[in-house]
Amino acid sequence: MQRTDRSNQAVYWGTGRRKSSIARVRLVPGTGQLKINKSPGEEYLQFNPAYISAAKAPLETLGLENEYDILVNAHGGGLTGQAESIRLGVARALCELDPDNRGPLKIEGYLTRDPRAKERKKYGLRKARKAPQYSKR
Repeated sequence: MQRTDRSNQAVYWGTGRRKSSIARVRLVPGTGQLKINKSPGEEYLQFNPAYISAAKAPLETLGLENEYDILVNAHGGGLTGQAESIRLGVARALCELDPDNRGPLKIEGYLTRDPRAKERKKYGLRKARKAPQYSKR
C-alpha cells in the first residue's frame, strides 16, 4: 500500500524475514542510499560486498538503484540473515510500487521466502540431532 511521509513523498513498504531476522523496509524516492537502523548500510553490513549487493540486488535487477533510498529497521539473527531479509523486503516493496516488477523479481528468486530455520533441540539429545555416544557396555 502506498503511503506518504511527512514531506508528501510516496513511501513503499515491504517486510522481509530470514531465519530469525526481520527487516521492515521503506522505499523512498532518492539517490540510492541504504540506511539500516539509522546508520549507513555499508557500515552496518561491515563493508562486506556480498551483503551490500544482496540488499540492493532487487533494485539493480530493475535498474532503479539510483532512484530510491532504502530505509531499513532490522533486528534479530546475524548479518547474513538480515541482508537476505532486506533483499526480500525490498523486492516486496518494489512489487507494491509497480505490479509489473513482479515478473523479473520472481524469475531471479527475490520474492521467495527462504523457509530454512534452526531445528529445535530434542530431549535426550545434545543438539537437534546429535546423540550422546553409544557404548554397548
